[in-house]
Amino acid sequence: MTDSKYFTTTKKGEIFELKAELNSDKKEKKKEAVKKVIASMTVGKDVSALFPDVVNCMQTDNLELKKLVYLYLMNYAKSQPDMAIMAVNTFVKDCEDPNPLIRALAVRTMGCIRVDKITEYLCEPLRKCLKDEDPYVRKTAAVCVAKLHDINAQLVEDQGFLDTLKDLISDSNPMVVANAVAALSEIAESHPNSNLLDLNPQTINKLLTALNECTEWGQIFILDCLANYSPKDDREAQSICERVTPRLSHANSAVVLSAVKVLMKFMEMLSKDLDYYGTLLKKLAPPLVTLLSAEPELQYVALRNINLIVQKRPEILKHEMKVFFVKYNDPIYVKLEKLDIMIRLASQANIAQVLAELKEYATEVDVDFVRKAVRAIGRCAIKVEQSAERCVSTLLDLIQTKVNYVVQEAIIVIKDIFRKYPNKYESVIATLCENLDSLDEPEARAAMIWIVGEYAERIDNADELLESFLEGFHDESTQVQLQLLTAIVKLFLKKPTETQELVQQVLSLATQDSDNPDLRDRGYIYWRLLSTDPVAAKEVVLAEKPLISEETDLIEPTLLDELICHIGTLASVYHKPPSAFVEGSRGVQHKRLPPRSGSNESTESPDVAPSATAQPSEQQPAVIPSQGDLLGDLLNLDLGPPVNVPPIPSSTVQMGAMDLLGGGLDSLMGDETEGLGGDLSGSPAIGAGYGTPAVMPTSLNAPIGGGLSELFDLGGMGMPSGSFVAPKTIWLPAAKAKGLEISGTFSRRMGHIYMDISLMNKAMQVMTDFAIQFNRNSFGMAPAAPLQVNAPLAPNQTIEASLPLNTVGPVMKMDPLTNLQVAVKNNIDVFYFSCLYPINMLFVEDGKMDRQIFLATWKDIPNENEVQFQIKDCHLNADAVTNKLQSNNIFTVAKRNVEGQDMLYQSLKLTNGIWILAELRIQPGNPNYTLSLKCRAPEVSQHVFQAYEVILKN
Repeated sequence: MTDSKYFTTTKKGEIFELKAELNSDKKEKKKEAVKKVIASMTVGKDVSALFPDVVNCMQTDNLELKKLVYLYLMNYAKSQPDMAIMAVNTFVKDCEDPNPLIRALAVRTMGCIRVDKITEYLCEPLRKCLKDEDPYVRKTAAVCVAKLHDINAQLVEDQGFLDTLKDLISDSNPMVVANAVAALSEIAESHPNSNLLDLNPQTINKLLTALNECTEWGQIFILDCLANYSPKDDREAQSICERVTPRLSHANSAVVLSAVKVLMKFMEMLSKDLDYYGTLLKKLAPPLVTLLSAEPELQYVALRNINLIVQKRPEILKHEMKVFFVKYNDPIYVKLEKLDIMIRLASQANIAQVLAELKEYATEVDVDFVRKAVRAIGRCAIKVEQSAERCVSTLLDLIQTKVNYVVQEAIIVIKDIFRKYPNKYESVIATLCENLDSLDEPEARAAMIWIVGEYAERIDNADELLESFLEGFHDESTQVQLQLLTAIVKLFLKKPTETQELVQQVLSLATQDSDNPDLRDRGYIYWRLLSTDPVAAKEVVLAEKPLISEETDLIEPTLLDELICHIGTLASVYHKPPSAFVEGSRGVQHKRLPPRSGSNESTESPDVAPSATAQPSEQQPAVIPSQGDLLGDLLNLDLGPPVNVPPIPSSTVQMGAMDLLGGGLDSLMGDETEGLGGDLSGSPAIGAGYGTPAVMPTSLNAPIGGGLSELFDLGGMGMPSGSFVAPKTIWLPAAKAKGLEISGTFSRRMGHIYMDISLMNKAMQVMTDFAIQFNRNSFGMAPAAPLQVNAPLAPNQTIEASLPLNTVGPVMKMDPLTNLQVAVKNNIDVFYFSCLYPINMLFVEDGKMDRQIFLATWKDIPNENEVQFQIKDCHLNADAVTNKLQSNNIFTVAKRNVEGQDMLYQSLKLTNGIWILAELRIQPGNPNYTLSLKCRAPEVSQHVFQAYEVILKN
């Protein structure tokens, strides 16, 4: 009778009976009892109460009984560590047993008992077993070292087991070598920088010798280890390839894929001119083809790996197209994968048979597969130009079948064919238009609309066709709405007289009646273009489009190289690097292919692009670039401590005529000049806030629209002797930051800028882990140190913090100029707000200009750069004004009295080296002063005037 009888019993009071049987004098009865215990344990019953009785059964010569007891021990040692100590003596004794099977069994079990107390007793027996005369014991002990390392890494290192493991790589027995390699690889994976597997030509030679003789799993361990080796030259690479090639004919598919991985990796180092390179390509094809005769699950894994291989080296399988033809009984996942590889291998030589095959697939019953087959025909047309005409006629034949989903897929791919071969196959448009009513899928409708818009001049009733789509505009998906908007604008630009009503209708639907921001924004852009400059609109909307590329779904080259290094693993099935799906403490190493033969790429620092080293080191002048990316980089912020960038030497900033803001004044202040803002008058239904940075709604903070004067109109607690500091204002209300309220101001102390902030916790939970980061801004303002909030912020508590700032961060012109976008992180979330910093924070201490230079500079700056302002209601005399301004780094260069008026000539310098020259006229008894400012960057003058006003009135 078989052992299944042990699993059928459901007696009550069984534990008591088992206890008695375990203590029986009869060996057979003992063995039966232990089997019953193991059976109960296997089905999930708790038999830990029998621990001491089972341990007593260890003292036996019967190997079967010993194995069962050890199995029980492994399972319960963790829950009963104190009892497990009782078994240690038997383990130690068993490690001295004359029978090698028992010695190996003892050391294996000790490695599986994950109890700290036992590990120290394991060291001596393990040391003996690693040097045992029997290879079976040595190979078991090698794996035990890896297990012990997982429990207590320090102990393994202290006891010198790692060195013993390294010695085992030179063992005479191939299985011992394989297990030593497996153990070292396992340990090296959890300690990526340990360099345990110090591979050199001598070691590699030993591994290759062992490769031929060990078991299939041993071969996989050795091949995976070889794949991590970097040969010193192409001769060594070729020698390794020659010795690994016989593994391609192995019966185990895992061995085959591991061998393919090694060969694919080392082929990078071989010159394509070598005869051996061609031979190797021929040898790689048959084993891959053989893998496709296995069961479907294995086929799928093989196909996913072949997909990577074909992308890297299509020449390997270019003559094997027929293998990838779909069989009627293939599961859908295999069919789709084969289809993908067929397209990748399609070429002029085999396109005829591929197309015939694909046309056949398009008549199958499986809808998903048919759709993919129709798309495949389109991809073939784009990939093999000579076949395009044949593909188009095949697609037209399929459209004639009137099968709805076939027609829709055909229209989607014909759109791509039109983009690849413009003005070549437009004769088919009439046929497409006949099927307009049957389209119900968003992608197909969008494709058809694109075709009608793009070729409107060739379609007589294009306006009627598009109008029919417009009737249910709000029921369409976003994809269709966007395409329809663009198509009608194209139609209007081609036939303006006939379609004016249509374009107004669609623009109104897109902007006034839609709540989709993408659609609304595109509507506004078109509306502005059309209302201001139809010629520019034509150039933008009807511009010549670039041809689409052949293969849009190829894996990105660096990722492909990494995946080739992981052939035969889960990464090659997911087509994702291990770091994307492996969680836990183990560091996942990024693998790369070796540099190609003949390339001068350095193997030392592979990630450094050559161009990075060739850049000139001198700093560029601090010119503020134009605001290209409205969204900024706030969403990509790394909220770690800021990097201290060396300050830009002031000597590099020329006083010559530099364009401070890239785009000039009109690109900065739409309300004062005829830039984009000036053009808006003709555009209906446009919100005034259009064009503000999208990441930071202005409602989050103090009003931006009113400029700095509003921010500082609150009356102040300025420092009487030092520079003026505005009172704190709320930058981020608690309602918008899950209970965190941030208020603050800026100050300049001892030549350094500080952001003084108050963090108030209005939530119910404690807040910790604060960090701060700024977006790029006009003057490169950035934190000079991490935000120091040392204690947790308890509910209803406020913490004051002073954050030192520097001005060597990345620069991007903001609107308004002194706008600062900030991200603050805590343990709850990341919060964004924007605030304005007063420009006087940027006035530096060495801003006093020599009189002669002042005079020469004033004359040199063009008169059109001079701006005049009135400072009203100021009741200070000239000396008081001089002192007050000087404490804010505005220096009086000279003072004159002309016809009873005091004339103060002043200079100041910004942190980025821009000089501003000023003339301040004070008439005694008159509270209104006249301020004239001259600067090479007149954009800053308005802000400097506001700073004057704030300083003098507080």
